[in-house]
Amino acid sequence: MSNYKDIVGTAVRNNAGNLDNPETGQVWFDSTNLDFKYQYPNLSSGSWRSSVNVNTARRTSAGVGDVDNGLLSGGYATALSALTELWNGSSWTETGDLNTARRAYAAGGTYTAAITGGGFTTARVAVTESWNGSSWTEVADLNSARNDSGVGSMGTQSALLNVTGITPPGSAQAIVENWNGSSWTEVGDLNTTRRSTTSSGTTTAAIAAGGGNAPLTTLYANVESWNGSAWTEVGDLNEARAQVSGAGTQTSALAYGGLNPSDSATGKTEQWNGSAWTETGDLSQVRRQHQGGGASANSAISMSGYSDTANVASVETFSANAPVGAWSTGGTINTARSTGKGAGTTSAGLIFAGQVAAGPPYSAAITESYDGTSWTEVGDLNTARQQVVGCGSQTAALCFSGNVPPVTAVVESWNGSSWTETTDINTARSTAASATNGTTTAALMFGGTPEESAITEQWNGSAWTEVADLNQGRSNFAGAGTSTSALAVGRYTPSGAGGGNTESWNGSSWTAVNSLNTPRGILNGTGASNTSALVAGGFKIPPSANLTNVEDWNGASWAEVADISTARRNTQGGATGVTSAFVAGGDAPSTYTDATEEWSSSSSTIKVLTD
Repeated sequence: MSNYKDIVGTAVRNNAGNLDNPETGQVWFDSTNLDFKYQYPNLSSGSWRSSVNVNTARRTSAGVGDVDNGLLSGGYATALSALTELWNGSSWTETGDLNTARRAYAAGGTYTAAITGGGFTTARVAVTESWNGSSWTEVADLNSARNDSGVGSMGTQSALLNVTGITPPGSAQAIVENWNGSSWTEVGDLNTTRRSTTSSGTTTAAIAAGGGNAPLTTLYANVESWNGSAWTEVGDLNEARAQVSGAGTQTSALAYGGLNPSDSATGKTEQWNGSAWTETGDLSQVRRQHQGGGASANSAISMSGYSDTANVASVETFSANAPVGAWSTGGTINTARSTGKGAGTTSAGLIFAGQVAAGPPYSAAITESYDGTSWTEVGDLNTARQQVVGCGSQTAALCFSGNVPPVTAVVESWNGSSWTETTDINTARSTAASATNGTTTAALMFGGTPEESAITEQWNGSAWTEVADLNQGRSNFAGAGTSTSALAVGRYTPSGAGGGNTESWNGSSWTAVNSLNTPRGILNGTGASNTSALVAGGFKIPPSANLTNVEDWNGASWAEVADISTARRNTQGGATGVTSAFVAGGDAPSTYTDATEEWSSSSSTIKVLTD
């Protein structure tokens, strides 16, 4: 919607100024400013989120399905595999093996009814197997033994196209075969001979995109469309690729990952609208020789694959029309610092404690209040410290534990003007995390040092009680949520191991959930609950560097969103949700920073209709 003709037939409300809470797509007449206005959907073209890993990392497997249900079979792990895994939207389960272990073959159908054809064992094969939801049965062979046929979202158990591939003795082909539920028939060849394409659609309406010659020394961007009897060249991919996967239909498709012209795995994703390809959000994990699926360009899955150096077990899901967010510059804090804590919002924020450059002593008691424009120093903590945790708002907050040094158990409560010491935590710790949206009467603290603690303590306004431990002891990580609905995110270790681990708290126990796309520690976290959070910055090993990366959690998976401008770790931050947040201070390269950045994310904005 962009002009008046777009609202023909639409009910238009008359209102003096803007509506208080307009719905996305709603149109009204602003009688004060004499403008037609509408609530415009502020959405991206799409993004990938981390999902649950397959049990066995492998490449050149075959798969079918979508983000809710799927099937992955065969491929190459440490050897040829016959393994089959089923996806139910939340976990992978090993089930009945293929009869013939193989790799690099085509598949179609669903997780309960699928068909596979061709592949490679010690030679190219024509084997076809049918899946009934629990086991595989061999059926009629392909006419031409082949491997590296098109992969993606193509057909059903009873109607599948097997597109191109390599036939003995090793030649790329343009051959296409059609499966009718009982046998294969050769149909119209592609115009361009190739292998390792992606294919999407049905036996009567499909596209084949990308690919390469037999040795993959020449890669193609060519795309061809099938009408049930012949192939026609249509709009090329923006980047030539082979070993690419895809999802969708003849008119609404995705092509993602693959081998690029630099001879490297890529995460590049392109979206097809029936006439042209547009680049959209990249996969977080570069990969090729992977498997995809999905009914359209709006929703897809990428499973396992190869990263150029190793098989990957990671799975990612794609969603179009994700809300767009951006960072802007806020007011600078008065005292640059790191390892303090923040609370509140972008218009009513608070930061306290931390480590300052001037010293000794390096630990700070300084508290600053933010009005959305500038920071003002207010009442100091009673005990100066760093590596603290806390929660609350600008007028009611808690600061607990930290390192003076030594490590302390002291807890202080803020009433909007001063800090008062209250009941100590049971176990003194530093570099722990908290449920950042907690309150002065309901808080949660977990993890920390020494010795990567797993201890969790819950505050009821008068006393701390030890509750269920984290599954993974950790320190230098982020927290978000409340005392009954929280997240523990990331982890710092000298090796970088486990840096993406995420756990969810339901009020009584912790459960491991999907990991960050970019593993890291010493990051900042904010969010309202265990279903909505944002993490920013941090430190990654390797390559031992501060990060600008920001990720958004939707209750099931993490997605990369817009980066902060200044790479940093040990920041102070605050938010009550994920549509608005701030980060302030932290360790930037070689110095403490006084910079504040503010996050804003909305699914819609008000726009004025034009002529």
